[in-house]
Amino acid sequence: MTQTNTLIAALEQGLQQLDQQSLRRRRRVADTPCAPRQQVDGREMLAFCSNDYLGLAAHPRLTEALREGASLYGAGSGASHLISGHSRAHAMLEGRLAEFASPYIDYARALYFCTGYMANLAIITALATQGAEIFSEELNHASLIDGTRLSRAKTHVYPHADLDALANLLAASVAQTKIVVTDSVFSMDGDLADLPKLAALCEQHGAWLVIDDAHGFGVLGENGRGALEHFRLRSPNIVYMGTLSKAAGVGGAFIAAHETVIEWMVQRARSYIYTTAAAPALAHALLTSIDIISGAEGRERRAHLQNLIVQLRNGLTLKRWQHPHSDTAIQPIIIGRNDEAMAAASALYEQHLWIPAIRPPTVPQGTSRLRVTLSAAHTTQDVDQAIAALNALEGATA
Repeated sequence: MTQTNTLIAALEQGLQQLDQQSLRRRRRVADTPCAPRQQVDGREMLAFCSNDYLGLAAHPRLTEALREGASLYGAGSGASHLISGHSRAHAMLEGRLAEFASPYIDYARALYFCTGYMANLAIITALATQGAEIFSEELNHASLIDGTRLSRAKTHVYPHADLDALANLLAASVAQTKIVVTDSVFSMDGDLADLPKLAALCEQHGAWLVIDDAHGFGVLGENGRGALEHFRLRSPNIVYMGTLSKAAGVGGAFIAAHETVIEWMVQRARSYIYTTAAAPALAHALLTSIDIISGAEGRERRAHLQNLIVQLRNGLTLKRWQHPHSDTAIQPIIIGRNDEAMAAASALYEQHLWIPAIRPPTVPQGTSRLRVTLSAAHTTQDVDQAIAALNALEGATA
């Protein structure tokens, strides 16, 4: 066997191990726009798996705005923001996002990124100057975890929602720069971090509070301004990240913080400096998305989504599978074993219901689950169909 074949064989063995543990991931191909009703691998499916919480991904106004943006700015940006890729559309979007965040952040300025992953890497690696210590929530998103690893800063992981443990860690720290990092809405459980108490702790101990509001922006708050509006939270210690690919329906992400923090990111954040800027047409379309989110239509969509959440919670009668409380669009159904979760997802797929199984390492061992995500584009009939299928499936597998 050649050396190359030996390398390939090692990878094939690793893939076989993933199969044995029911952990191999597979992609499906969607032939139609993101929506509750989709053609997937040639099948008509009712999808409960996207993060398109307000149903804007295929909104006619957004698709028209994207078309208009391409006619104004072309297909690509051509360079990084700091070379020649920063368009008028990017600048206008950052201005709107800073305005969106200004009720909760002093001297707010915003910075647009290609993805939320890159934004989180930027925040943590740029803030974690020499001698910094990071205090990271146990259930944080992988991008936050990877940001802490890349920063090479000393990192403490505190148990999920255990603010007493965090308080003790902060009190014991003598670091000049302390950074507390948390999701706002936890992406696999749907519960919310206690941001007011976290902000109070950070102010008490002189720490930054980095908030990943990927699943809150556009959805939480009367005007869709996210977790900060939901909690009516204002603090000079906040560095806020919101994604624009979920409730906003397009793509990218942004950081909002004090103008000095943002200027520091521009000068020091490698995942901002050394990448080509996103297509200006996306930024142009996002201006329309912000208009929808903050207007009457956005409020109507959030109200409908909340009604669907209540409908699902009240309709499920699960006894063996666990359905932890969540008031958000993320509704987990914890099954436990990887193979059982995969079998449940497969059975639902055969009924033309697309509800994915989530397994380790995305979730802790022994907590494999179905992750039901609701959208304002779903109807009450759609949710009734999912409720009936889930209740019947659990009964059939008991």
